[in-house]
Amino acid sequence: MGLLDVLLGRTKAVAPDLDQLFGLPSAAVTLQAAAGFTPTGTGAVCFASVEGAAFAEAHQEVRALLDADFERGRDAGGRPPVELSRDEYGYSWLVSRRAPDDLPALVSDLHAVNSALESSGFGPQLLCSVAGFQEAEGQEDSGVGGRRLGLVYLYKRGTFYPFAPLAGEGARRDNALELQIKAALSDDLRIEQDLTRWFPIWGAPGLT
Repeated sequence: MGLLDVLLGRTKAVAPDLDQLFGLPSAAVTLQAAAGFTPTGTGAVCFASVEGAAFAEAHQEVRALLDADFERGRDAGGRPPVELSRDEYGYSWLVSRRAPDDLPALVSDLHAVNSALESSGFGPQLLCSVAGFQEAEGQEDSGVGGRRLGLVYLYKRGTFYPFAPLAGEGARRDNALELQIKAALSDDLRIEQDLTRWFPIWGAPGLT
């Protein structure tokens, strides 16, 4: 099963439920209490890129759409709250950066980006959304300070899973931490029970 099969949930059609994203703020409270992780203020929406001229046209349309939708959300420096990037694997990310203590605003951005892309016909290309977390200050004494964590929402599944990349060389993840977070957030979020769908989103914005 490939990346798109995993992220798009092709083996089981499930209607997207973007309102599940609004469960993230309450989950963040549980996450801090249970594991000492706090929001970074960075989140992103991932979608499959379109190649060639179609790719350029799609990006131009998306940027025009988002510029209109998020004009009121520009910061004092004129920077739009959502920026477009493309990772080394060819996937596109619409990245939002908010104050770490304003997770509700970040969640609203993620919801609006997904909704805007969906309503403009990009629904089939939508893959996942991720909100970034990091170990709170004071955890360094445990010997594992500085860890990053993403709570990943699978668009086609309507479920979440934790992704905890390990720092350093090589693509490695902290499976024990991920299972700990799964157990901690089972009452806050609709957790994806099929672990084969917990795909590693290496290079996701805010997780490096």
